[in-house]
Amino acid sequence: MSVVAPSLVTVTTTDPQLLAPVSADGADAGDVEAAPEPRVPGLSPSRANDFQQCPLLFRFRVVDKLPEPPSLAAARGTLVHTVLERLYDLPLGERTPAAAHGLVPAAWDALLERSPEVVTMFATDDEREAWIGSARLLLDTYFTLEDPNRLQPGDRELAVRTLMEDGPQLRGIVDRLDVAPDGALRVVDYKTGRSPNPGFEGSALFQMRFYAYVLWRERGVLPKMLQLVYLGDGQVLRHAPSEAEMRTLELRLRSLWAQVEEAARTGEWRPRKSRLCDWCAHRAVCPAWGGTPPEVPEGAVERAIGVVPVAQAS
Repeated sequence: MSVVAPSLVTVTTTDPQLLAPVSADGADAGDVEAAPEPRVPGLSPSRANDFQQCPLLFRFRVVDKLPEPPSLAAARGTLVHTVLERLYDLPLGERTPAAAHGLVPAAWDALLERSPEVVTMFATDDEREAWIGSARLLLDTYFTLEDPNRLQPGDRELAVRTLMEDGPQLRGIVDRLDVAPDGALRVVDYKTGRSPNPGFEGSALFQMRFYAYVLWRERGVLPKMLQLVYLGDGQVLRHAPSEAEMRTLELRLRSLWAQVEEAARTGEWRPRKSRLCDWCAHRAVCPAWGGTPPEVPEGAVERAIGVVPVAQAS
């Protein structure tokens, strides 16, 4: 892994949303009635990591779409991300820790609107307030790592996607995309947990390389910097990607998708035991732990993967 000093500091340009749909005459999609797009099997960094971790977990999440209990850690991440996104709506000079704290109540309301079950996870009001206080501490840490008054992101919460030839649509959400005056790109992702120990950065960098690859294919510009901001311990991980890495990543993604398609055809979604099983929501239906997986819903594999299982084809 290459670790380099940041070279993009001040951002002065704003890019349009990537792949915003337009009509044949160039009008915005909102000006015309758009035809529904055909469903395309997709792969995000999270789901790619799921398959590499455990093919059966991938099936549970992508094919079966089994529900998972809400997580306070994930909810806190959503709240903090919402605040950091909205912080950049404020004028330069007004992006302060106090202003960020002032955005927390509205972000909390937005979280409850999206996931009302979160409120039931607190036994008392004091417990809820302590949890919100922990989110405020993460926001305070952010200001020790970056000065948002020196930044004007090109995009926030940017949906990126590209269709691989004979493969899935690669897609994801970039927390922040900075664009330098010379057009150089920096991809920034906020993490509310702690940074990985030295030698274990691979999973986090896979996500960032994934985003870099999609942007490279769609914009023709390879991001100059990938930056992970860890608010849990105040660390920043930076990596400068190369075109050679992108070509290697493409081969890896093609191989991974071929394995997904093979599992879809054969129905062999093999469980893979690891220490991560301790945090899995589906151990009760996992054969590796004595459980029995549910029957795959009819047509679910074809809808999710674009492959007809051998058992159905025959």
